[in-house]
Parts: sequence; structure tokens; C-alpha cells
Amino acid sequence: MPWSNQGGGGGPWGSGPKGPWGSGPQPSGGAQPPDLEDLLRRSQDKLKTVLPGGSFGGKIGVVVALLAALFLWGISGFFVVQPGELGVVMRFGKYVRDAPAGWGYTWPYPIGAVQKVNIERINRIDVGMRIVDDARRGTTTRDVPEESLMLTGDENIVDVDFAVLWKIKPDKGAGQFLFNIQYPEGTVKAVAESAMREVVGRSNIQPILTGARQNIENAVHDLMQKTLDEYHSGILITQVQLQKVDPPAQVIDAFRDVQAARADLERAQNEAQTYANRVVPEARGRAAQILQNAEAYREQAVAEAQGQTSRFNQVYQEYAKAPQVTRQRLYLETMERLLSGTDKIILDPGTGSGGSGVVPYLSLDQNRPRPAQPQQQQPQAQRR
Repeated sequence: MPWSNQGGGGGPWGSGPKGPWGSGPQPSGGAQPPDLEDLLRRSQDKLKTVLPGGSFGGKIGVVVALLAALFLWGISGFFVVQPGELGVVMRFGKYVRDAPAGWGYTWPYPIGAVQKVNIERINRIDVGMRIVDDARRGTTTRDVPEESLMLTGDENIVDVDFAVLWKIKPDKGAGQFLFNIQYPEGTVKAVAESAMREVVGRSNIQPILTGARQNIENAVHDLMQKTLDEYHSGILITQVQLQKVDPPAQVIDAFRDVQAARADLERAQNEAQTYANRVVPEARGRAAQILQNAEAYREQAVAEAQGQTSRFNQVYQEYAKAPQVTRQRLYLETMERLLSGTDKIILDPGTGSGGSGVVPYLSLDQNRPRPAQPQQQQPQAQRR
């Protein structure tokens, strides 16, 4: 019975060239498989020294040895999955189930096997660039034009460097990751480059270089995840990060001039819009003020006209009651209003009993208030 083809476990009873009881023949002249009969004979000799009476039947010894070997082979099916890992249980090389962290059991080798994968480790793949560690310069980034140069939807060329972060799906993703794809990193990189070229090919260069970075990252993330799910790869894309989005180095100076001209155009438009936003409300406010003043004047004129009309009606009603008295009162009020601003003094000669009734020494014209003299005539009045 050969022992050399037992894989990494070294046989059903442990690792190395030893037999089920920890010892085996020493090979000579190269790696030779141990002799099973010699191994059993030595095991029987050891058991004879342990058993009482020192005797051991041949058939019974073989049975005990086989039972012991079967026991050791059976307990070799226990395994431990560390935290952060996921065990993939296989039977005859076929996927059976996932084993969570902790102790587990499966059929021992060669019937069953367990392969452990780390489901919490975040892997990174750079597309369009390479990070190089230099002892003198430190960490530098080298551009890869064959990966980064892409054609936009408006037939421009843009240089895009980005990174993809991915890990294994925790829910039934380990089996798909192990059995459905042969080169995981190469697959993720190819899918990432294809998805980025498709998204960039649907977009114009101006949004890509300015404000559409987040939209591009989300679109590439969704497209990559959809493609990998169709492959049943068991890979989960956690994030897509755009590192650099620039025009090609050959035309970047001219492109910067164009960007500066566009920035000046936008600045002028913003200033004009600001001026319009300031002037138009002011004009509207003045127009509203004029309308309100006109409305107030209209209300005032109407109110005054209505008041005068009411006054005239009231006067007319009083006049209708006593026309002579009202006529006399209106005459006196009118004469008072007309003669109040004249310099003439009119005396009624019929007042008093002895003449005009006015003292002749009283200068009536000097008792009236005189208008104020100009400022330049004040010195002359003071000298007088």
C-alpha cells in the first residue's frame, strides 16, 4: 500500500512519512514507501510489551491496528475556521457547503477536504497606473497609457487612472470564488477596465473632467458588480476610486487654456446675472412704489372730493332752511377771505355815536406787521 500520494496531509494519520503510530521505516537510497507488513509487525511487538502476559494473537492484533487506524483517520476530519475566514467543505473535490468560523467536521481525506478563504480582507487593483516602491525616491506612481487612455462620447481622449477595492462575498461567495474563476485578480481588472471604457464612452469629456466623478464611480461600480454576478464569481465590489482624470499629456496645455477661457466666460455670465438680479428687483420696487403713490393720491383725491360734496350738500341743506342767513354768512366769509390779504383798511362810518369811532392819533398802517428786511440792510437799520 503506497503512502507517498496522500497530498499535503501526509497520509490519513498525520503529516510526514510516519505511520499511524508515529514511527515508520527509514528510507534508504531515496524516498521509498514504507512496508505495511513490517509496520504491523513492529506495532504488534510494541503491543506485546504492553499487554499482560506478553502475548497477542495475530488476527486480533491486525483488527486492533485497523480499528486504531480507522479511529485516527476519523478524527482527522475535524477542522477549525478562524474568525474572518470561511471554510469551503468539499467531497471528492465537489463543493458541498460553507463552514462558518469555529469548529467543524467533514469526511476525512481523501473523501472530504476543507479549504479556507479570508472573506474580510479588502483587495485593491490599480488600473492605468502602477505603484512602485523605490528605496531612494520612495513610493512613486507610474502611468500605463495602454490602460488609462480612453475615448469619450464626444470623440475626445481622456487619461483615467482608478482603483478598485473588492473582497469575497460572505454569503455563498467562497465556493463560487474558488471554483468558477481561475485568475480572480486578472478577471476583476479586465472587468474594471471594460466597465470604465463603456461608461466613459457614453459621457462627454467636460462632465468627466469637472463634476461627474461621483456619477462615473457609481456607474462603473454597478456595471462591474452586474458583470461579476453574471459570471458567478463570488466577488463583491466595495468601491471604485478615480485617482486621476486628465487630458493626454500632449494636449494638456491647450486644454488648460480652453478651460481658463470657459472659466472667464462663466465668470462674466455670473457677474451679468448678479447685476440683473440686483437691478431688476430695484426697478420693480420703484415701479411698485409709484403705483402705490398713485393709488394713494387717487384715494386722497376721491376722499377730498367726497368730503367737499358732502360739505356742499350740508351747506345747501342749511341754505334751504334759512336762505337769507346763509347768504349773509357766505358773503361775510367770502369777504373775510378776500380782504384778509390786502393793505387797505376799511372803516364803517356808521359805527359809534360821534363820527368814525377811530382815534385820529393812531397810525393804523404802522400797526400791521412789516415784511422782514434782507440781511444786507441790517447794518443800516442799526446805524439809524
